[in-house]
Amino acid sequence: MTLPPRRWIAHLDMDAFYASVELLRYPELAGQPVVIGGGRRHQPVREADGTHRFSRLASYAGRGVITTATYAARDLGVHSGMGLMKAATLAPQAVLLPVDPDEYKRYSRRFKAAVAEVAPVIEDRGIDEIYIDLTELPGAQDSVAHDRFGGVRALALEIKNNVRSATGLSCSIGITQNKLLSKIASELDKPDGLTLLTADDLPRRIWPLPVRRINGIGPKAGAKLKALGITTIGELAERDSAWLIGHFGGSYGRWLHDAAHGIDERPVVTLSEPVSMSRETTFDRDLHARRDRAELTRVFTELAEAVAGDLQRKGYSGRTIGIKLRFEDFKTVTRDLTLDAPTDDAASIRRAAGQCLKRVDLSRRIRLLGVRAATLVRSRELPAHAAAAPADGELF
Repeated sequence: MTLPPRRWIAHLDMDAFYASVELLRYPELAGQPVVIGGGRRHQPVREADGTHRFSRLASYAGRGVITTATYAARDLGVHSGMGLMKAATLAPQAVLLPVDPDEYKRYSRRFKAAVAEVAPVIEDRGIDEIYIDLTELPGAQDSVAHDRFGGVRALALEIKNNVRSATGLSCSIGITQNKLLSKIASELDKPDGLTLLTADDLPRRIWPLPVRRINGIGPKAGAKLKALGITTIGELAERDSAWLIGHFGGSYGRWLHDAAHGIDERPVVTLSEPVSMSRETTFDRDLHARRDRAELTRVFTELAEAVAGDLQRKGYSGRTIGIKLRFEDFKTVTRDLTLDAPTDDAASIRRAAGQCLKRVDLSRRIRLLGVRAATLVRSRELPAHAAAAPADGELF
């Protein structure tokens, strides 16, 4: 009887992706603490001698947050999601660069194409990470006397080399029998890591880690586990299924038990349709709909154009157009409008979003503004005529 092949699933995560892309543009910053999260005013200035003058965190004022940071910056205690003002107290001389989504998307497409040349069974998980099924690739089941991962290690090295050749960037790869463990493994030896594990490696490499390293254990579940005396994955694995079900319910309790023991049968899903596409921005200062109308108008239009660009690039049109506003008191409201026909046209999206604005009380200052397209359909499936735009609804 022929045994089925051992499943090999890889999780590839680009190293400090946004920051690494920026270092390609500004190689003089290599090895320095660099933070990505600024706005247009933080764009580097090119001096007459060809050098660049960079903004520093020390001079930052506003409410922005870090999108990502170089490893040199992380060594100073700053990390993604941290407020830039707080980061400035930890690393005042760190360079601050603006976010450039279009450039990051270009490199994202490039690295995924490089992986597909070696391993075409890919699940896209975002701009900087993917799952890869290596199981059926030639050589994946091979081993050598001194290396139980012989064939699959060679494939991983080929993937890493392809990514670096295509982008100039490094990535970290974790390879195990399933997606859950591979995602954890890809973080263990960053940057430029390659980590291969089997179930035999659980006690040594996985169980000592904090429970929050399991993708699916969020802040609330992590806090509850801590209150129950469970802080590591190993301590979670010591609890039997009935005990976990008693504290967390049937479905989640069973999942916690399986996850702690490295059990995950989910396949690599090669096609997933997006539910929506959106763009939003948080302002450095609260803006008023009347007194700051010009700035709000510009940003609102740019967001609509960015959503339209995303739709067109990915081949979708949206029938439901929505907006999102967060006010100075942190209250968030959303409004949406369903069109007669789907659209990927920037002007139509802008008009529909403007109509949504008419249904919002804009007397409070605005902290965040977003535009969204939902109820997506493939553009190639639409009739040839263009979607009818709604009546003008601009408000800003």
